[in-house]
Amino acid sequence: AMGDLLILWVAVGISCATFSSSAWSVNNFLITGPKAYLTYTTSVALGAQSGIEECKFQFAWERWNCPENALQLSTHNRLRSATRETSFIHAISSAGVMYTITKNCSMGDFENCGCDESKNGKTGGHGWIWGGCSDNVEFGERISKLFVDSLEKGKDARALMNLHNNRAGRLAVRATMKRTCKCHGISGSCSIQTCWLQLADFREMGDYLKAKYDQALKIEMDKRQLRAGNSAEGGWAPTEAFLPSVEAELIFLEESPDYCTHNSSLGIYGTEGRECLQNTHNTSRQEQHSCGRLCTECGLQVEEKRTEAISSCNCKFQWCCTVKCDQCRHVVNKYYCTRSPGDTLGVCGWRLSHLSHRR
Repeated sequence: AMGDLLILWVAVGISCATFSSSAWSVNNFLITGPKAYLTYTTSVALGAQSGIEECKFQFAWERWNCPENALQLSTHNRLRSATRETSFIHAISSAGVMYTITKNCSMGDFENCGCDESKNGKTGGHGWIWGGCSDNVEFGERISKLFVDSLEKGKDARALMNLHNNRAGRLAVRATMKRTCKCHGISGSCSIQTCWLQLADFREMGDYLKAKYDQALKIEMDKRQLRAGNSAEGGWAPTEAFLPSVEAELIFLEESPDYCTHNSSLGIYGTEGRECLQNTHNTSRQEQHSCGRLCTECGLQVEEKRTEAISSCNCKFQWCCTVKCDQCRHVVNKYYCTRSPGDTLGVCGWRLSHLSHRR
């Protein structure tokens, strides 16, 4: 045994300039793990944070946009949804923890962990051998499993689903790793290469899991499928519940609710008031179709609002060594989902009349 379990609340406050000027943070991230592993708690919390940031990026223009109230990993004594959105949250959070721990390990931030040199000197393929500093995903995976899986206190189908998706997130870290090589030989002839494995950019991990989300599998659970096993210290985990062919896939148990309309009991905000993009170039397919998906298809209209924005301009380099810029004001058009004037029935009324019209 690794020791008594300790429940530790770690407050994390990291501004997220990537998304908007309104910084947000994840507070009171619940971590459960042996006392001997307290040295990793900051990295675990930072990893979970990076996973949540990526979730918000991937779903920024979707009806469900990874809201704060959906980010509770520990589902003990809480409303335990089992949708495909829940599956993504578990996978990306687990991946984020594994990714951060692995990075810290390879950088020498932990005394008992460093590069994975277990294959060094062995032939990897034609013209290359293993060498250098491979990222130690074995260690990152072990710590991620220890902490994240320990959050799951249930022993039902939803717990099984969560643990499966936690593992799928960790497998995504492995699946997206890149082989990096360095040439050796006379005059750079590259007659032999030394290669090592590195983590991919975390955005690539997010794209990978978003594709898994789009192809997620709905599972019909049978209680006879559940098998008790040992996972994280003192925890519970399923074994032999699913075919090996789906171990890297995201799974869910129930269909997603209607994210168009506000539903306080389910914690759904609806899409009214959301910003969307219109007439934009050099944007993703999701961004290009966001007004239709968030507004029109939800029975709302697109309202254009002109607003003044301030940005740096006329920047000049001054010797030595500063850059001075002016502050320029310009008008930008933004688009929002709004209810049609005189619409007293709201979206529900729109849907009823829409169905009647179809009949």
